[in-house]
Amino acid sequence: MADSNNHIKIIAGADDFGTPLKDALLSHLRSLNIQVEDLGTSSYYSAGAEVGRRVSQSISSSSSEVRGLVACGTGAGVSIFANKFPGVFATTCLTPSDAVNARSINNSNVLAVSGKYTSTETAIEIVNTWLNTPFKSPCPANDNKPWPEEIENFLDKSLVEMPEIGKGEPVDTCAVCCLVKNRELNPIDLIPGGSMKIVRETPTSAFVRFKAGSVEPAHHHTFGHDLVVIEGKKSVWNLTKEERYDLTVGDYLFTPAGDVHRVKYHEDTEFFIKWDGHWDMFFDEDLETGKIAIDKELGLAK
Repeated sequence: MADSNNHIKIIAGADDFGTPLKDALLSHLRSLNIQVEDLGTSSYYSAGAEVGRRVSQSISSSSSEVRGLVACGTGAGVSIFANKFPGVFATTCLTPSDAVNARSINNSNVLAVSGKYTSTETAIEIVNTWLNTPFKSPCPANDNKPWPEEIENFLDKSLVEMPEIGKGEPVDTCAVCCLVKNRELNPIDLIPGGSMKIVRETPTSAFVRFKAGSVEPAHHHTFGHDLVVIEGKKSVWNLTKEERYDLTVGDYLFTPAGDVHRVKYHEDTEFFIKWDGHWDMFFDEDLETGKIAIDKELGLAK
């Protein structure tokens, strides 16, 4: 083991499946006088994320080189979560050749290992190789030959470009709204002003829009349904229960199967609705009767 590795600090974490291997590797690293920090045992996503976070924070704040070591059953999950943080290049290595490639091509700073499929002896060989392989060194992926100058330049640029991926791109914080973007909603032939897009069948989920002023006359379904208002304002009259609900953005309503209800849309309104079974709708009155009844309820009847 090269003396140059004495300036490296290793932050390590693992889940239950990876802890025995992680502990063995930390013991090996300590025997080489390499500084280690053991974050203990947690879930594979927490272990990977915390090591990734700590390595990412150290990139601009630490005078010494900080790398990470993560272990779970396969080595894949911890690697995925560690890679969520800027400047972290976590790679799962099952062989020493993987470790050479990861360091040479990717400048890997977090090593992920498999507690279920890698022996302690092989893992020690992997970590030694990973520590001692410089970035851009000859590796099995290049038949162990030196990299051509144009590839070396590409690798150098990648270290600057990769952390910038995703920066500046707009992020919609509403996961529900993201689902409906670029989806065409189809008109509801039974009710003027309405359109719907079913996004999942049985149990069924859909996005529904109604134009301001639209009315759903009294009707019922063979299924109960949950809805959440995403945009706009509407009123629902449950005629079976003799109750009225005025709903706006973020409001939730459950209507049981068979309950007869009318709806009035005061603004352009969009909502997400979910029910068990296939879509059906049985009218208990015609549209004009429904409009008259709603206007009377709202004091708009002439």
